[in-house]
Amino acid sequence: MTITDADCLAETSAFNDRFEASRGEVPKSLELLRRNRVGGDAPPVRLPQGQDRVVAGVPVRAFVPDRVDGVYLHIHGGGWVFGTADGQDEKLWQLAVEARLAVVSVEYRLAPENPFPAGPDDCEAVARWLVDHAATEFGTRRLLIGGESAGAHLSVLTLLRLRDRHGITGAYQAAQLTFGPYDLSMTPSQRSFGSRPLLSNTDSLRRSYELFTPGMGPEARRDPEISPLFADLTGLPPARIVVGTEDPLLDDSLFLAARWPAPVQLGVVAGAMHGFTLFPLTITEREKQRERDFLAGA
Repeated sequence: MTITDADCLAETSAFNDRFEASRGEVPKSLELLRRNRVGGDAPPVRLPQGQDRVVAGVPVRAFVPDRVDGVYLHIHGGGWVFGTADGQDEKLWQLAVEARLAVVSVEYRLAPENPFPAGPDDCEAVARWLVDHAATEFGTRRLLIGGESAGAHLSVLTLLRLRDRHGITGAYQAAQLTFGPYDLSMTPSQRSFGSRPLLSNTDSLRRSYELFTPGMGPEARRDPEISPLFADLTGLPPARIVVGTEDPLLDDSLFLAARWPAPVQLGVVAGAMHGFTLFPLTITEREKQRERDFLAGA
């Protein structure tokens, strides 16, 4: 394991301390979380470059730059219960332009109103649609997939569903998986993280799992269709897996990278908490550049 960005540790740790001090209060309501940008206290910025569409019966938000060398299927985070396809317009438009990608972000159905398997079903439907229509819609068959947190989890489930349900392997040429949960029965780092009020902790993860998979216990959540860490990963594409050292999901990324049979890049960011890419930090700008470089070159 290589830890990156140690030179930024003082800045990163100081931000974590400020964030922790500001979050030692009553948790926000689901309504407020859904209204505001993930990790923030204000609504997201919607850019005119974003196009709202419906494909395969699922709403998506698309960003199409002048030059398109591939299509990136993006799946947003938010613990399967909040977050939106239009919640990161600025980041996704910058990625589209600089990596020369058409970016298609999925507005999948959210729990608790629509628990498992609704969200994975929506991601699977859009992924299949791109396999069939990317060439005519965007002029390329080069497909990539990825997301953050719950979106990283859903990205792996989507690749597994394409393989197992439709016999589709190789269509998606790379996966960008950023601080995802891959064992919903809880890895050791999830269980031992405790109540430190960063963006995610042991209690918040447990609540998210209960909303996403109501009525299931830990053993049921080990089903490979729910927790991809337990799946056969044969045939999945090269991946880039990223997590911070102060993330309760640290083990999830370490364990998944150890099991990933295709070439994998593992990035462990010194001092970074869960969701660090949402905040104005030096490590955020570095990670965004590394992500763009990976996706552009994959």
